[in-house]
Amino acid sequence: MTLDRPLRIAIVGSGPAGFYAAGQLLGGETPIEVDMIERLPTPWGLVRLGVAPDHPKIKAVSRVFEKIAARPGFRFLGNVEIGRDLSHEDLTRLYDAVVYAVGAQSDRKMGIPGEDLPGSLPATAFVAWYNGHPDYEGLDVDLGIKRVVVIGNGNVAVDVTRMLALTREELSPTDTSDAALEALCASGVEEIVMVGRRGPAQAAFTTPELQELGELAGADVVVDPADLELDPASEASLDENAVARRNVEIMREYATRERTDKPRAVKLRFLWSPVAINGSEKVESIELVRNELSADGKRAVATGETETLECGLVLRSVGYRGVPIPGVPFDEERATIRNDRGRVLDEDGVQVRGLYCTGWIKRGPSGIIGTNKKDATETAELLLEDIAAGILGSPEAPTAEAVDALLAERNVPHIEYDGWTAIDTHERTAGEPHGRPRVKLCSWDELLAAARKVAAEQSA
Repeated sequence: MTLDRPLRIAIVGSGPAGFYAAGQLLGGETPIEVDMIERLPTPWGLVRLGVAPDHPKIKAVSRVFEKIAARPGFRFLGNVEIGRDLSHEDLTRLYDAVVYAVGAQSDRKMGIPGEDLPGSLPATAFVAWYNGHPDYEGLDVDLGIKRVVVIGNGNVAVDVTRMLALTREELSPTDTSDAALEALCASGVEEIVMVGRRGPAQAAFTTPELQELGELAGADVVVDPADLELDPASEASLDENAVARRNVEIMREYATRERTDKPRAVKLRFLWSPVAINGSEKVESIELVRNELSADGKRAVATGETETLECGLVLRSVGYRGVPIPGVPFDEERATIRNDRGRVLDEDGVQVRGLYCTGWIKRGPSGIIGTNKKDATETAELLLEDIAAGILGSPEAPTAEAVDALLAERNVPHIEYDGWTAIDTHERTAGEPHGRPRVKLCSWDELLAAARKVAAEQSA
């Protein structure tokens, strides 16, 4: 495919998958311009707003993204929402190709009575609150309670459990939002119970995350030895799964520990599922049913045994779901964009010209940050193959100026990368006197004001 201009590609979403795709596309010989379109004024996705604040080393991957953003041909268009400011049809008119890297933006519900009571929250909302996501600035999180129940056995469940158990000394050097920092430090929580529907051998958390629970300064980890008595299928599975084997070893060591005078306890419970959340005006308790594993160890089967735990907060961490984008083929069952290795397919399984996806919206919510690099590389390489084959879209208005003109016509005050840099500088400067990596701006007004200050200075 020979053009007298660079190919124009839109990447929707600025998390790891989006940045890795941009890096791959901008790193070759084909002249390409990438516009990265993001609903928020800030980039980096879950690296900024999902990674636990006490894990700064994981957040350091943002330095890779900064280098990608500095490459010729890259533009960041923040505060632009697809479906509100621009439609999918707009993108196909403005760009040769569109890559959706929007993640899995919704949580899965448990589908039990009382799930919508005040005090019952998705873990995703709790994570967004303590990470300073502007959509969750006003989230009502009552921590003047004694017990929290966390439903789920993945790394997100471990993260929220650990955040609830950290001391002021552990939280203070982090970039936890100021409101969440004060609420967590003043918390009355004495016990955090993490509940898994299957057994310890099937838990989805990784070993480092599990080990961190045993190193908390202000909380003991409590595991009932009886919960670690494995059925034959689970015991046999440990021979083929090194992570599960090591996790069970660690939990068996936890089970031997005596309680200390630490003010909090983290309790790991297995083979229980929630069946109802009780309360008149807010969460007061949760009803659990005892499970047993199927013969193959893959399914949790409810028994008749139940237990009710008093609690004031329930956080569910039972999975994420992608959200449909109007005009883009969507697989409702998998909650992903319908695709083959990143090439989007229509209902008949035919490739949609010029349309691609990467990250969780492509494969579902699995893997770690680094998983997105391989995933994005696969998508980008297929896109480059299609460039060579001459089968991309044919935009009517393939220029940056056309994009800017449409945003201006619709009064969309988009934020470019130097606007994000202004936010970043403001936050880092505010954090420095307190020994924190940054003090986050957590409201839309604050973020937009900090970003627009640069635009005002440039136009003066």
